[in-house]
Amino acid sequence: MVHIVKKKVHGNDYYYLIKSIREGDKVKSKTIAYLGKTRKEADEKAEGIIKKLEEDEKTKTKKEEKLLVKGEIMEESFKQLTKQQSQSPEGSVLTIEEVATFCKRKGFIYADSEIYGGIAGFWDFGPLGVELYNNIKQHWWKFFVKDRENMVGIDASIISHPRTWKASGHIANFNVNDYLVTCTKCKKSNKIDKPDLGKVKCACGGEYDWNNAKMVEQMFKTKIGTDQTEVYLRGETAQGMFLNFKLITETSRVKLPFGIAQIGKCFRNEIAPRDFLFRSREFTIGEFEFFIHPDEKKCKLLERNHLNTELNLLDSETQEKNTGELRKTSILTMLDEKRLEEWHAYWLSEQLLWYKELGINMDKLKVREHKKAELSHYSSATFDIDYEYPFGSKEVAGIANRGQFDLTQHINESKQKLEFYDEESKKKVIPSVIEPTFGMDRTFLAVLVDAYNYDKERENVVLKLKPELAPFKVAVFSLINKLNDEAKEVFNSIKKDFATFYDTSGSIGRRYARQDEIGTPLCITIDFDSAKNKDVTIRERDTTKQIRVKTKDLKETIKKLLNQEIKFEKAGKIIKDKAKEIKE
Repeated sequence: MVHIVKKKVHGNDYYYLIKSIREGDKVKSKTIAYLGKTRKEADEKAEGIIKKLEEDEKTKTKKEEKLLVKGEIMEESFKQLTKQQSQSPEGSVLTIEEVATFCKRKGFIYADSEIYGGIAGFWDFGPLGVELYNNIKQHWWKFFVKDRENMVGIDASIISHPRTWKASGHIANFNVNDYLVTCTKCKKSNKIDKPDLGKVKCACGGEYDWNNAKMVEQMFKTKIGTDQTEVYLRGETAQGMFLNFKLITETSRVKLPFGIAQIGKCFRNEIAPRDFLFRSREFTIGEFEFFIHPDEKKCKLLERNHLNTELNLLDSETQEKNTGELRKTSILTMLDEKRLEEWHAYWLSEQLLWYKELGINMDKLKVREHKKAELSHYSSATFDIDYEYPFGSKEVAGIANRGQFDLTQHINESKQKLEFYDEESKKKVIPSVIEPTFGMDRTFLAVLVDAYNYDKERENVVLKLKPELAPFKVAVFSLINKLNDEAKEVFNSIKKDFATFYDTSGSIGRRYARQDEIGTPLCITIDFDSAKNKDVTIRERDTTKQIRVKTKDLKETIKKLLNQEIKFEKAGKIIKDKAKEIKE
């Protein structure tokens, strides 16, 4: 049922079209449209809107949600999804399909080359996605590189000399590890790791056709130059740090211990790309190789906050018993149990602390210790950091003790001297390496999933991103179009200081909702009192509370709020009675 209501705002009449919606035993009113300032204008507009609503109701057909997360085209009706979300019970489980649909609808992620049907395992970051993604990468770079004295960065080439991958062991190990097999019972094809050949059954209980198992090379090949030399697209960023180790030590005045970091694209020919961004064929890794004197067992950077870092651990013994039982432990306990060495412990703690700074719910993270049988060819100890995605607890980051493997391999293959002269011991040494690795696409996905909240009262998604990660920090609106000039003036005064969005389209409530959905922390509205009092309203995303702030204090107030230097209620005069009016 719809009806027209009149509201008085600052002594002026405004007419709205309201729809009554029953939710359980309660009837709630939802604003459909703003109709004008006179009853005559309201009646005319309402007649057209009601007619269209009736036509839409008659012609509306139920569409199945068509979303192929495994790399194919995403086709989903926004209205259908919104209806499903609004009707879903409180606390219902978010699906990866809903996340992918949301990302497409809001301009975070698109399927690559969708106009041609898409291509499995490849994704494009849209206008909002690239901003959020860049903010995450910049946050990582600041935390692990710029804020440290013992870290330098590089940006290595995607293609390296083919002997690189021979020395690293990728050609002999990694590149030939995946096999495609078909179940003789259900006829489905699956990827099986080389060590599991002949040892596992299909999920349906059927046997695989091991005689026709097909090896699928993991590394992408291409050819360069007039002689068509065969080369590989890199499967990891790590080798770039080892290849440049000698040059960096000669030019950057580093001393042990120190790290070399980079964020870059990698490529793997996944047999079955799936779960949206999680398993792709092109992805980005952030990682660093931290070089330590091989005889140094004590970590001078390991402090009480690292030792006290708590985590959910899935240890190797538990996995050997085929159970997934987690236990709450600490870095200190893991050291006492000799699961890892001090430098390994320090960087594992730092990884967890970074995810905490991103705003990730730490209860959704677990640390999984690799069993001896699954250790990579280069690692003596490895731990995965898993995040509880909608499709299960999966790896978002990892950390390995690579020892002296890589530098030794490159010394043997290149015949170059890659030892480092350690001033403290006055000896040439081949450093040991600890390698923390982060899936940046997977981190992006974890941040989105963690921030995603469907607010049943507001009837829209609220993306509760940390302010430093949000694509836009501030949005500026005018309450009505007559105030657009004043709003544009405010926008122009702050846009160079903060990533700011300017919007004049739709009702003020709808504009708030649009910013809630993309994670904008603060919305500024210029209303009827702004010109007279030289102030504006600021609305907080998570609570919808509003305050009035003098225009001359606006920049400083925004800065303090974004940096969490002041509580919202203390930043200005709280609006008590008008908050709901302005939202409507």
